Amino acid sequence: MQEKTRCWLLEKRLMPADKVEEYADGLCYTDLMAGYYIGAPDEVLQAIGDYSAWFFVWDDRHDRDIVHRRPAAWRRLRTQLHAALEAPRNHVHHPDPLVAGFADSVVRLYSFLGATWNARFARHFHAVIEAYDREFRNRTSGCVPTVDAYLELRRLTFAHWIWTDLLEPSAGRELPDAVRKHPPYRRAALLSQEFAAWYNDLCSLPKEIAGDEVHNLGISLIHHQGLTLEEAVKEMRRRVEECISEFLVAEKEALRFAESLADGTVRGRELSAAVQAIVGNMRNWFSAVYWFHHESGRYMVDSWDDRSTPPYVNNEAAGE
Repeated sequence: MQEKTRCWLLEKRLMPADKVEEYADGLCYTDLMAGYYIGAPDEVLQAIGDYSAWFFVWDDRHDRDIVHRRPAAWRRLRTQLHAALEAPRNHVHHPDPLVAGFADSVVRLYSFLGATWNARFARHFHAVIEAYDREFRNRTSGCVPTVDAYLELRRLTFAHWIWTDLLEPSAGRELPDAVRKHPPYRRAALLSQEFAAWYNDLCSLPKEIAGDEVHNLGISLIHHQGLTLEEAVKEMRRRVEECISEFLVAEKEALRFAESLADGTVRGRELSAAVQAIVGNMRNWFSAVYWFHHESGRYMVDSWDDRSTPPYVNNEAAGE
């Protein structure tokens, strides 16, 4: 999977060839997905792995557009991504490799389940794009969001519901709304993603402080609650640990709910098995996220020449 994603990054020109050769394997982007979507068919896992790699490259482009003060470039990209999400086949040959790569990923992801899943994925990702726009405006204006505002926005910039949506093609089944929105299922899904987002903030904090960032839970705690750096780190760790303990409770309730779906019919048995597999992968998110942050070169800031600037990023905007 990793080798295929490297080839995809090169083919789509999402990273310069020398950067792919030197850094792609060490960034471990596909390792994160392989540890989360266990049991997914190979073609589904590969599509998710490529999409994940694209997401990280997009995140870096967004960051570079902020750092280098390129609002016009960001506005253009934002508009193009919205359009590609609605008609991906029309954008697979887009001149901006980031848009073309996104369109290619979406075409593949849309092929696994039905139109209602595709529409939900699109709805959720439109919201992610708009959240990235709010982050752009916050960062360029130096606005540090309050803790509550940040946590609400972080659920979108981390794409909580996108990664949860992708559990369904991994299990080979679109879930009915009544299942997805059932409180124990939704609670377990949210906690698995909150852990991932907050642990990411903890591991990203040195880089983001060095880069005068405003979007990080630790930075919001320092700025709005008057915590020292050490106190903020302690509070972030407390929240991360609380996510784990609360998930263990929610997981049991979600598994009981999954078992109750087996009502004696073939459909009920298959639905129950799919939900049990999905809840199992929610648990896998904890270990996958933990090891990814300690293995990926994305967070090894002490080895970079500039702690605020990853050595694998491309500082140019599309067309410049």
